[in-house]
Amino acid sequence: MLVLVAPGQGAQTPGFLTPWLDLPGAADRIAAWSDAIGLDLAHYGTKADADEIRDTAVAQPLLVAAGLLSAAALGDVSPGAVAGHSVGEITAAVLAGVIDDSAALGFVRTRGLAMAEAAAVTETGMSAVLGGDPEQVVAHLEKLGLTAANVNGAGQIVAAGTAEQLAALAEDKPEKARVIALKVAGAFHTHHMAPAVATLQEAAAGLTVADPALPYVSNKDGRTVAGGDEVISRLVGQVANPVRWDLCMESFKEQGVTALIEVCPGGTLTGLAKRALPGVRTLALKTPDDLDAARTLVAEHSS
Repeated sequence: MLVLVAPGQGAQTPGFLTPWLDLPGAADRIAAWSDAIGLDLAHYGTKADADEIRDTAVAQPLLVAAGLLSAAALGDVSPGAVAGHSVGEITAAVLAGVIDDSAALGFVRTRGLAMAEAAAVTETGMSAVLGGDPEQVVAHLEKLGLTAANVNGAGQIVAAGTAEQLAALAEDKPEKARVIALKVAGAFHTHHMAPAVATLQEAAAGLTVADPALPYVSNKDGRTVAGGDEVISRLVGQVANPVRWDLCMESFKEQGVTALIEVCPGGTLTGLAKRALPGVRTLALKTPDDLDAARTLVAEHSS
């Protein structure tokens, strides 16, 4: 069984879109999406520096566009399941047929702007906590007033909160754990993002929605969601709720996954899978050079 997954914010790097634009039709597709949402995706994906693409309002549409472009280049694939980490869930919703690509780019543009606006209210951020006992780590974060915003499995939990709370975490680390500050511009998936939820509820009301044509594994709880309206409801609430990627990987294991392909800009989720899903073949679509190996993997593991 093959699962197709899409990464979240932080996976982007300067120039990562450049090789993909050489594929037939890719530049035209990116240009059309750019015009539709009022954001020059080609510029940000090829010429912008790390600080420019760190901007939430830029990073999120860029990630969804890249994920959809690379998935289309992969060809006709029918995975046993799809899933996404944070904003990657919007990519997964398109892959599952819940919304179309144009609607997804409009929705993610609204999401990025709303989350950037919410992040501007208070100085907040996120830090990765690597190692330690997961239960002890979560308890330690709660003691400091922080939220376990991403429970990623494989010994990785991402803490989110105010700059002061994160500074306290850097000074007072959980036992046997390392803390690494992340280059993200806000405390995503926490109560700090609550203002963005109302904006997304309004945006979601205008979407044309279908039930998933493929099993869609939600990062809210690792459950497979069968209804399109439920997928959209979860996408709306997700910005202020923790991401439970650990539960997604548990679901993959229970469903008998044998291979996992991560769409562009791949690497983060395959890294987690290598540690949490031993024996599962993994492949990250980083450049078009990875497409042939990915197609071979699809042929060997599609259900």
